[in-house]
Formats: sequence, structure tokens, C-alpha cells
Amino acid sequence: MYRKPVKAKILIVDGHKSDRDLYAVALGQNFKCYFVDSIQDAWEILYEYPIQVIIADEVIEKTTGVDFLIQVQKQYPEVVRLMIADFENMQLCVLGNTAGIYQFLYKPWRPDNLRLIVGNAVKIFNLQDKNKIAPLEFKGNLSKRTTATIKPAKKQKDSCKKYAFDQLVRSEKSPLNGLCADIQKFSNYDIPVLIYGESGTGKELFARAIHHYSARASKPLIIENCAALPDDLLESELFGHVKGAFTGAYNDKTGLLERANGGTVFLDEIGDISPAFQVKLLRALQEKTIRKLGGNRYISIDIRVISATNKNLKEEIKANNFREDLFYRLAGMEFKIPPLRERKEDILPICMNIIKQGNLLFDKHISEVDNNAKKALERYPWPGNVRELQNEIQRTMVLSESDIITYVSLSAKLKEKK
Repeated sequence: MYRKPVKAKILIVDGHKSDRDLYAVALGQNFKCYFVDSIQDAWEILYEYPIQVIIADEVIEKTTGVDFLIQVQKQYPEVVRLMIADFENMQLCVLGNTAGIYQFLYKPWRPDNLRLIVGNAVKIFNLQDKNKIAPLEFKGNLSKRTTATIKPAKKQKDSCKKYAFDQLVRSEKSPLNGLCADIQKFSNYDIPVLIYGESGTGKELFARAIHHYSARASKPLIIENCAALPDDLLESELFGHVKGAFTGAYNDKTGLLERANGGTVFLDEIGDISPAFQVKLLRALQEKTIRKLGGNRYISIDIRVISATNKNLKEEIKANNFREDLFYRLAGMEFKIPPLRERKEDILPICMNIIKQGNLLFDKHISEVDNNAKKALERYPWPGNVRELQNEIQRTMVLSESDIITYVSLSAKLKEKK
């Protein structure tokens, strides 16, 4: 029996009704479109449906398109992000790199051009889903050389292998090597793990690897960015809710802690949750039970918790910002990921991985980094760590008309650090 192909799901966040009508005409026949005019409604759609592409207006009520897409990147990194702007603005393009924006479209856009860009964005999503684009720092080791070149990636036989420590991009002399050995040693012990690290150091990648090496590897790994949501939405996301619990709760929802039963939950940015929610989380972890928002029934959970923060939680405890009893529930074992400036030998291999992905994303054919550019990349302190390095390489790739990244093509900030 013939079945119609399932249309890709597109979320459009725009407060202008006339623009939404134009989107509907341009995209409605080829894609399943969801239209919202507020951030609250956008999050609800993201929770309920497997969105593949987001189109956000530059200006959204109570926030900006970039700020919203930054949060989307943290919460749903696999969703391909597009932005609509009123005029071409290079500063906005650079700022947009912090949100991992795939492409900007400028008003007035042409319907055929919009359909083409959205179609390409769906292809990018599918490439990620099929593991043809690896996570940011994961790929086979690349040997250190004066001029770096890219080798074709080998097809992965087992999709979960990409989370093993031996697939983490690093050099033979990387400070991460000893850390990986220590973490792997403790991964199989069913105790909570707390990971410290600056923003952009790859805390989520280590959490995935810990789960991969644990006895729970065959069970779900559920990831939640605690800084991305206010208390009420975070409670609904983690614990679930029953129909009618609040406005917009049209159906019962299973919380992430229940969905992870038997597996692992990674709570990123745990240091940012409010004192009030800390109490609720502590009770759930102590009693190993949860109650859905608006519900009366208690549900047993069997989970391992990995949490991460860029804050010093012991200092937060002294400042009465974080509960000491919750800290000891989370910190069965503590690990700290060194920032990129303390592992300069890893910079070039990571660059090569970013370039490989960028060639797919931007339809480029860049294969080398010249010697002077390499020295500048290794000299710069990278306060934003891998995420800042990604932004720099992607910006350079977008502007480059060559198949080599040169010193001249780098940002001024890298040339100032001599």
C-alpha cells in the first residue's frame, strides 16, 4: 500500500501575522509547519513534537532571536536553526555563531529560496540523525602535524561507539588522557558523578562517555539543561505533568526522570537551579520517587545522575545559593575538565573535526590550516573554549574563498595575541 512520505516538522517563531501567512504559503505544501509568536509557546511545541528545523525572527517578544536560539542549541542541539533578519548585518552573523545558526535569511526573502534553504536544513538534520556528522569533539584521533589535512571519516559500525573515550578528539600528549582513564575506571560503579568545567569544555561529551561505559549503557541517556528553563517548565520537563495541570497541558506528559528509568540522567548547569527547585530535586533523589505536576500518584525511578556545572558549588554553598545536602547527593565522584588553554595540543585536531563538519554544512572544500594560522590558534587563550573555537573556524570558513585557512583569514583578536 502506498503511503505518503512524512513531512519534516518546522517550527516558525514570528510575532507578525502577515509574515506567518507568507511562510504558510511558501512552506505549507512541502513541510509540516507550526507557528507561534511567543517563547513559551515555542518551548511547548518543542516538547511535544520532534521538530527538525526552527526559523526564528530576529526580534521576539521579551527576547531576541539569537538569545532564543542559544537556548535551543543547549536544549535541542540537533535541531537546525535559521534566523530571519531585516537587513544584512555582519555583526549579527558573528553573534549568531554563538547560537550555531545554520543560515540567515534577510527580508524580503523569496519563497523559492526559502524552500531551498529549509530543504537543505532538513538534509543537515538527517545527516546528524544518521551519524554522518559526528558530535563536535568526537572523531578518530588525528596525528599532530605542522600543516593539518583532513582524512575521510570511516563509517561507524556502532552508533554508540562515538561516545567512547577512545573516540574523543585529542592528541597523544593531551591532559585529557589521564582524565579519561580515571573516569572510565569509575564509570561502571553506579554512583552519581559531578563534572566541573568552564562553558564550552565538553561536559556533555564526558557525560555521554560515562553512560556508554556504565552498566546502564543499554538503557536511556536523558539530557536536560537546567539553566534553559524556569522552575515550572523544568519541573514539568523532569517530573512530567497530568492533563489540566496548567494552561496548555492538554495531555498527560511523561517526565524525563521516568523516561530514563534504568538509565542515566545528565543534568547540565545544575548550579543554576533555584533553591526552591533544589528541594524538589533532592526529595526525588533521596526517595527515588517522583510525582507528576498536578498528579497524586508517586512513581518509582531507578536512575543514575550525572550533573555538571561551571560554578564552584562549594563556594555556592557558603553563599547559601546551593544546598549542601543536594551537593552530597550529586557528588559521589567529582571530575574537572581542563579548559582548552590548558591543552593546546588538542586545538588543531579539534579544528580539523570542525572543518570536516563545516564542509558539509557550508558546502565548502577546506582541507588545510597553514603554519601561521596554526600558531595563532594555539597561542590564543580561548576563554570560550571549544565553543569559541568552533565559532572562529566556522566564521573563517564562511568568509573564505580558498581551500586553506590562512593567518590573514583569522579574526583580529587572534592576531593581537603575540
